[in-house]
Amino acid sequence: MRRLLIAALVLALAGCSARSATSSSDVPSKSAPGGSTAQGDFGTLKNVCHDGSPKAVTSQGVTTTDIKVGVFSDVGFTKNPEFVNAAKVFTSWCNDAGGINGRQLVPTTRDAKLFEGQQRMIEACREDFALVGGGTAFDGTAVKTRLKCLLPEFPAQSVQLAAFGADLSVQTLPAGVGQASYPGYYSWLIKEAYPDSAGHIGIISGDIPTTKVLANEAKELLPALGGKVTYTDLYPAAGVADWTPYAQTIKSKKLKGLIFNGDFASLAKLEQALTNTGYKLDWVDANNNAYGPAFIKLAGTALDTQTNFADLSGFSPLEQASGNPATKKVVDLFAKYAPGAQVTLPALRAFSAWLLFASAASDCAELTRKCVYDNTVKQKAWTGGGLQAPADLTSPTNPPTCFNVVKATSKGWTAADFKPDQGAYRCDEQPYKYKKSYGKPATLADVGKSMADLK
Repeated sequence: MRRLLIAALVLALAGCSARSATSSSDVPSKSAPGGSTAQGDFGTLKNVCHDGSPKAVTSQGVTTTDIKVGVFSDVGFTKNPEFVNAAKVFTSWCNDAGGINGRQLVPTTRDAKLFEGQQRMIEACREDFALVGGGTAFDGTAVKTRLKCLLPEFPAQSVQLAAFGADLSVQTLPAGVGQASYPGYYSWLIKEAYPDSAGHIGIISGDIPTTKVLANEAKELLPALGGKVTYTDLYPAAGVADWTPYAQTIKSKKLKGLIFNGDFASLAKLEQALTNTGYKLDWVDANNNAYGPAFIKLAGTALDTQTNFADLSGFSPLEQASGNPATKKVVDLFAKYAPGAQVTLPALRAFSAWLLFASAASDCAELTRKCVYDNTVKQKAWTGGGLQAPADLTSPTNPPTCFNVVKATSKGWTAADFKPDQGAYRCDEQPYKYKKSYGKPATLADVGKSMADLK
């Protein structure tokens, strides 16, 4: 997935400012097998979960009654249980519908607590059938361990370069390894929405490796689209006491567009400082980590002056849930199985990952890792039952083709006027392949393995 979503977790080492959410670190106990109380259809996906009579034990983590699945998270550090909650909601619904051909899904939270990914991966390698619907800030530290034990993953999001598009990892949006993540979004900003801003763009990033790479990628992409980056800067990951000097520099440079690669709490303070200096940017790319009520509350009335956007990467906005049956179903299932828990964009991504795994597993006459993995990479137009724009998952190098943009106001997030051409999405995104190398994902060959070893 597009790595920006977790950037704030890394930047928040000195004081986390995660999205507001109801705390819960416990996964559900399994439902009684065979007790189908809910139909296993989800949006356009039919019979995802259903009864059956499995007999053979086919793989690690699989019994005649259960499938043990790992869910990676940093909940012990961030106190943000969005991936844990998504696992609880999906598996409760699926198990109530009969499970995966009669087997109950048993999710286990693998809490990396930011720095313990390697330890949790060793545990997962001993116990889990697969990893589903999770994500950690330092996922690159454990990816080779995962590949050595041939453990497939279907993450909600990936962050570090080694994990982003790695072997045996299937994401529900095109990973686009070697491809720019946001060419359509930035092209719309500087060519259509605010053409006068094209020659006056700034980039501010947190002073950590992940966001530095994002800045370098943007500095290559924007000129290729006709833009010009005239200012770049870093800010300390520990935070900034006074954003006024940054605001004054932005004003003196006469910037019109700003890309912010960092945590939304810092962005809110910067925009308040900008507004206090009497300077208004044409646009701010707040990044989709800011998408949620917390940023709206923190930025406050500054959003009446500064115009903020975020690319949701082809996921239907939560604000339009009533008009999208798949998104509404997620909201309704959260209300039933995790009342009070907040539905977030990462939670939607996790739900799509769970649906991808469950659909692939349900289609296996004999439940093996190879069968599940092979079924997921056959998907040429995955939509998560309607949660997202169609995505071709057949190769990690496939570029994104659709995008959708939301705008932040002091009253909340709303859809931007970005001229969608396919429902809620715009799918005319022209790919851009980077000329420079910004790192590469880990492969089975790196650990002396190949796809022939997957059983």
